[in-house]
Amino acid sequence: MKISPPENKFLEELLPKKPVLLMGSGPVPIPKEVAAANSIVISHLGETMKQIVSRVQLMAQYIFQTESKKIFGIAGPSSAAMEMAISSLLWPGRKVLVLNLGTFSARFGEMARGVGAEVTELFPQGLAPIYASQVKEFLEKQSFDVLTIVQGETSCGVKNIELEQIVKLAKAHGVTTIVDSVCTLSTMPLPMDEWGIDIVFVGGQKGLSAVPGISLIAFSEKTYEFVSSRTERMPHWCLDPRRAYKFWALGEYHYTAPVPGILAMHEGLRLICQEGLEKRYQRHLFCSLTLQHCLEALGFELYTPKEFRLNSVVAIKNLNQVNTKELITYMIQQHQVEISGAFGLDIIRIGQMGEQCRLPNIEKTLRALVAGYEHFGVQLDHEQGLFEFERISNGEHDWLSHHYSDSLGL
Repeated sequence: MKISPPENKFLEELLPKKPVLLMGSGPVPIPKEVAAANSIVISHLGETMKQIVSRVQLMAQYIFQTESKKIFGIAGPSSAAMEMAISSLLWPGRKVLVLNLGTFSARFGEMARGVGAEVTELFPQGLAPIYASQVKEFLEKQSFDVLTIVQGETSCGVKNIELEQIVKLAKAHGVTTIVDSVCTLSTMPLPMDEWGIDIVFVGGQKGLSAVPGISLIAFSEKTYEFVSSRTERMPHWCLDPRRAYKFWALGEYHYTAPVPGILAMHEGLRLICQEGLEKRYQRHLFCSLTLQHCLEALGFELYTPKEFRLNSVVAIKNLNQVNTKELITYMIQQHQVEISGAFGLDIIRIGQMGEQCRLPNIEKTLRALVAGYEHFGVQLDHEQGLFEFERISNGEHDWLSHHYSDSLGL
């Protein structure tokens, strides 16, 4: 049987006729500098790439807030970075305590079982983060080699507000820590060295405003030393940090690096360094709180209580059980704004990471959300919600400054 070629369509025919503003849980819009860098291909070996890799690591040290030089890029999503962390530290006979808040923190456990480790999961009490007191109880009853934790659980919008205390508690018990900062790095403080974190990883497509398909992982010097001296066979070739070291530290061949992705990551990191972390944290907090306040003024109820609400991905209760897939489709087709649904929860999620955190993007999203719900028969306080947005965008920060003046610098 002869197989004929399929219908030959240009990419332009497949893409939406108008650009869609990505305001979901990732990926996020990218700056023009990142887009331009992502269109370039150079040799993955040689002096030019060595300089670029060196600069990526140097800038990443600032963003991770670490003096460690054991920072590697991975040709894969943040889940690949998670897998490098897990497969480096766990094997049959090793034990891990997984702090499970939802979909992404549960992934640690799936991967750990895959390499034969013994997995114990600790769950929160209801819709809440996991507290240091709960972890302390587990660590005093059992011995573990590794503890995994997300700074923010993207699937439900919960922030682990006692992450620093939990990491220091684990350290006191001789337990190595892995932190998922996929939706939080550069959007809120996570000082790796100050808090004593052993491994942190992040994807390019969220707070860094780079591109999907490339991730970064940082090992503390001590943790990398442990990994480099292990005698157990590593289950992955591409995700072996000892092999990655050859390329990222020595400029030697490991595999063909994702050159456009590395160049895009370089530009994303450069723009973060140019803005400065403190200013970036303030921008993210300000924009997220503006969004949250305006959503409540419109008549929405936020899913997660304020005291442990994740600012980088805001979870919102779905009103009147509107079909979220139909709502999202309508917003894309009619208003060119895309938000996210959730994994088994009746919520919608709006991202506030990197380039999403711009007031014009928030306004466009609010208007599209109102139009979407009203299209499905749900009336919102349109005038009040947009009035509050106008007040804030015009510099009237009464509500925000009353609650968050210290952190916002208002």
